[in-house]
This record gives sequence, structure tokens and C-alpha cells, in this order.
Amino acid sequence: MTSDSYPRRGNGFSRSLASGFLKLIGWKVVSPLPEVPKAVIIGGPHTSNWDGIVTLAAMMQLGLDAHVMIKDSAFKGPLGSLLRWMGAMPIDRAKSGGVVEQTVAQFNEHQQLFMIVAPEGTRSGASQWKTGFYRIAEQAGVPIIVASADYRKKEIDFPLVVQPSGDLDTDLATILQCYASVHPRHPEKLSAPIKALRDKGTSE
Repeated sequence: MTSDSYPRRGNGFSRSLASGFLKLIGWKVVSPLPEVPKAVIIGGPHTSNWDGIVTLAAMMQLGLDAHVMIKDSAFKGPLGSLLRWMGAMPIDRAKSGGVVEQTVAQFNEHQQLFMIVAPEGTRSGASQWKTGFYRIAEQAGVPIIVASADYRKKEIDFPLVVQPSGDLDTDLATILQCYASVHPRHPEKLSAPIKALRDKGTSE
């Protein structure tokens, strides 16, 4: 494994299994995952539980070892081992230093780490995006990989890699533009920032 390769997991069998599943439901991954050792990866638009299923299959096909932060209380008992195996990392919401700080600490402790963050926070028409993903990437000094799932084309794509510049508004506008033409499973549940871009494009 080279120093610039993304973190890997699984084997040929698991990758073939995921590839076969995606083909069965008519989906495909249309671009390679950027070869970087650390990154925050964000996905959208998020309007359906199917988003997570398609995303997990795509990650398995790519052999990506990616992680999500989940509240530490969920790790009690047998479920904890399963969550860790699936790539979850515990977050202590009662601890001084919030989710951003604890996630940045995880990046600092690992030579390779991909963290998945859902900036919309809900699949039911969020009024705005949560910007924690940006602050994590900025403070950890890692890029943001934009991932999209288009239900009309049935394609998973990685259209953009953004290195935070410190100008949140400009960088966020660039990121949102990647989703302006992506077709979600439920268009009526689009988050407000993406819906505004789509409406603007339709009216021009």
C-alpha cells in the first residue's frame, strides 16, 4: 500500500459481491475514488434510506475502509463490536470538545482515515447544511471528497475534491454546485440549498 493510497478493507470476494449487487439493481460507480490517505467524504442529495444502501455497496466495491462517528452509548453490549466492525467510531457528546474536535483528534491519531459525514443531517428537506464537515476537514488539514448518487442515471460519482481554503461560503457554494444537476430518489425532499440551485437553473 502506497502512502497516498486511500485506506482499504475487504478482499476480492467482497468487492465482487458488492459489484454484483450494484449491477443487479442497475447502478454503477463512474469515477475512481481519489487516492489520498485521509479525507472527509460527504454524500448527497440525501432523500431516502436507499442512499445509504447504495453508498455502502459502492464503498465495498471500491474496497474503501471508511468510518462514521456514532454516539458512544450505542456501543454498549454486543452491538458495539458489530458497529466497530462496520467502521463506526464512538463519539462522547458529554465530553468537553464537541463532535468536530473529537473527529479531528481521530484524524490526528491515524495515518490513514476516511470519515463519512452527512451535511444535510436528514433525508426530509433540511433547511440548511450543517458545516461541521468543513470545520473537521479544515482543522485536520484534509481534503473534502464530494460523492453523489444520481437516481436517474443510477450512477455513483466523485465529481470534486476540495481542500478547504478557509472561505466557507465560497467553498460551500462550489460543493453545492456539484449537486445542482443530480437527481435524488425523492426530489420533493431535497435540502433547501440544493433545491434553490435547481430552481435557479430551471428558471434560467
